Amino acid sequence: MYKAALFDLDGTLLDTAADLATAANAMRGHYGMPLLREDVITSFVGKGMENLVRRTLLGTLDAQDDPGPDVAEALALFREHYHRVNGDRVRIFAGVAEGLRELSDLGLSLGVVTNKPTEFAEPLLEQTGLRGFFDVLVCGDTCERKKPDPMPVVHACELLGVEPGHTVLVGDSVNDALAGRAAGTAVLVVPYGYNEGRDVSKLDVDAVVRDVPQMVAWVRQVQNPPA
Repeated sequence: MYKAALFDLDGTLLDTAADLATAANAMRGHYGMPLLREDVITSFVGKGMENLVRRTLLGTLDAQDDPGPDVAEALALFREHYHRVNGDRVRIFAGVAEGLRELSDLGLSLGVVTNKPTEFAEPLLEQTGLRGFFDVLVCGDTCERKKPDPMPVVHACELLGVEPGHTVLVGDSVNDALAGRAAGTAVLVVPYGYNEGRDVSKLDVDAVVRDVPQMVAWVRQVQNPPA
């Protein structure tokens, strides 16, 4: 029986791509670099803000080392610009609020596990009216390691007092799939998010669900299988 559900933030609950792209391009502009398309920057989202900055500077998803501007300086610039626009064009994905209400009615404890730093994640949840649904918020600066490491998922389960085996993790990317599998949760993914430009159907997950309401239906079916 599932007792808790954990959700990724960017690309799962909220569409934050426009604001991330605005801040990333403002950072590139500081260095005299040409602007990148929003869909290109969106494909760079994943594995934390430092990786987003590094990938944006080099203009490639495969960036490993940064031969250009100092990453620490660029990260500070990105944060400065992102603080100015964080939430300006954010939108809640369809079905999210409805699905969260249903999960609450089922008695599941809810949490968010995101690689986004607390200073950006908390205001977004407050602004969109979603914060009240969640008992815990584990961000990219909460634990020593970020997703795809299982540490933040395990930490969220500990805060909720629920075993990973009684928890469902819902995300949109390989980082969520790897973190959930390693932590021992069930793993579901939505197809509309930011999986670094890759097809989520190829991920090692329990199911691909079209939205949060379908995730609720999946939980109901597992909790109450047909006779």
